[in-house]
Amino acid sequence: MSSAQIIKLDREVHAHDFRTAMRHLVGGVSVITVGQGADVTGMTVTSVSSLSVDPPSLIVAVNRAASSWPLLKRYGFFGVNILAADQTDIAERFSGKGGLKGAERFAGARWVARAPGAPLLVGALAALDCEVEDIIERHSHGIVIGRVRDLQVAPRGSALAYWHGDYVAIDRDEDIAKLAEVSIPAPRLGKS
Repeated sequence: MSSAQIIKLDREVHAHDFRTAMRHLVGGVSVITVGQGADVTGMTVTSVSSLSVDPPSLIVAVNRAASSWPLLKRYGFFGVNILAADQTDIAERFSGKGGLKGAERFAGARWVARAPGAPLLVGALAALDCEVEDIIERHSHGIVIGRVRDLQVAPRGSALAYWHGDYVAIDRDEDIAKLAEVSIPAPRLGKS
């Protein structure tokens, strides 16, 4: 039996190399919304993750230089809108493409809000209304812990993911069928 050899590397990881490595990680695409009335904005993220079921809570990493950051801290609540595969235009709009800012990003889609609460996207795979429970500031980002106060879930649909710098549709039924075709060998007929 051989033992593993540990090699210590004395080099700094460069931002470009780190981004390249992280592009291999498939991320679900969500839009985080913050604010109320005309004082709203949002951003596209792949950094949402569940934290706890009891109580229902999640985490999201938010760049502290983003326009959403001051509103998130001021209002203390946010929306997490998990996008469907046919909502790429919304992901693009909230990523800043086209130069839209603030309330302009919400045009072209239907939104609802509970009082107090951030706008939630009608037609999202899931839309969660969250209250900020804690913020841990590290480096360029804040890790926001949100307590889920309310949610709405679509009956079914394909998800929007981000991988290798592109949006990718993930459809459970279609993708399971494709995987079954290539990964399960056909049964052999005949005598054994």
